[in-house]
Amino acid sequence: MTRPNIIPTLRYRDAAAAIDWLGRAFGFEKHAVYADDDGTIDHAELVLGNGMIMLGTARDDGFGKLLQPPPASTAPVTQGSYVIVPDADAHHARAVAAGATVVQALRTEDYGGRGYSCRDPEGHLWSFGTYDPWRPA
Repeated sequence: MTRPNIIPTLRYRDAAAAIDWLGRAFGFEKHAVYADDDGTIDHAELVLGNGMIMLGTARDDGFGKLLQPPPASTAPVTQGSYVIVPDADAHHARAVAAGATVVQALRTEDYGGRGYSCRDPEGHLWSFGTYDPWRPA
């Protein structure tokens, strides 16, 4: 298995709830979760295929001053993640059933592939599709 050398990092106001939701909606699985006694998630690693994201609870520390969750679930964001999935229609149905807010409908792209974009409950932007830029055209 090829391991990625770029791993997106996110902060959530309720990281424990986000971990559960990301699993139900998108299919992420827990790789590692480090929590304080009070339930604050200091650091978590979630995997999907050979990809990984890292996340933690939003807090007022050095890194927290640099990386925060979107201020509202509908606020513009400066970055999003694209995830290659084998079946965009099935993934879309799973995400919608879990309550994802679809912001770009399921569609077939002119450049190939099928996909959609949505937001998680705290407003992070996610795009999922079958377009694989590594696959020869």
